[in-house]
Amino acid sequence: MNKTLVLAGLWSSGLCLLSFIIWMVSFTGIALSAPLFSWTDLEGYVSYVHHQNQFFQYLAKSFMILFSLAFMALAFVYYEFASAEKKILARLALAFAVLFALVSSVHYYVQLTAVRFSIGAGHYEGLEHFLQANPTSFLASVNMLGWTLFLGLSSLFLYLSLKPGLTNHGIRMGLLANAISCLSAGVGFLLQVDVITFIFINIGVGGACILLTFSSVRFFLHLKKNSTKTH
Repeated sequence: MNKTLVLAGLWSSGLCLLSFIIWMVSFTGIALSAPLFSWTDLEGYVSYVHHQNQFFQYLAKSFMILFSLAFMALAFVYYEFASAEKKILARLALAFAVLFALVSSVHYYVQLTAVRFSIGAGHYEGLEHFLQANPTSFLASVNMLGWTLFLGLSSLFLYLSLKPGLTNHGIRMGLLANAISCLSAGVGFLLQVDVITFIFINIGVGGACILLTFSSVRFFLHLKKNSTKTH
């Protein structure tokens, strides 16, 4: 087994797992350290930002950038494990993984830079169209496109391209559960059924990604151990 491939898989899956653990810690920190925010208007949001600590918000957004990039890298690793007759499905998975990483990382980077800078400088004109906190903003919709359609299709095509037995059961089940959760959240978002979107994008995707990345770490650790023994 190629050592570089194993190490790339180990590092990318480990970073994905770490990112979601930090996201869960941040989500808990947000819930415990500040009152629940519900969007009303830009003035209300600016007041909330100025009066509530934003550390966990920025921490979560930073690690979601890391997750999107690490997932893209992991998809490239799993391309090498796709069965020969299904390489086209793995290529489709790579294409959607790249789109997901691009859309998601741009979204969160804008929140951490342009949005934060504008609020700090008191420049609010047109800002509501770029706020993640505004559920009808342009950028929030773009982010949902990445997390529902692009991540969902990437996970689905990876699941279909991996031959049973070539990787462990947890990886394939994590990919399938993530695909179902992402696409279901997308349907909920399009139909504006908030409870469906919330359950699938938070609980569904969160649980599926933990299963996928934890199983991936175990898988690549096993390959690394076997590779060391043979040498």
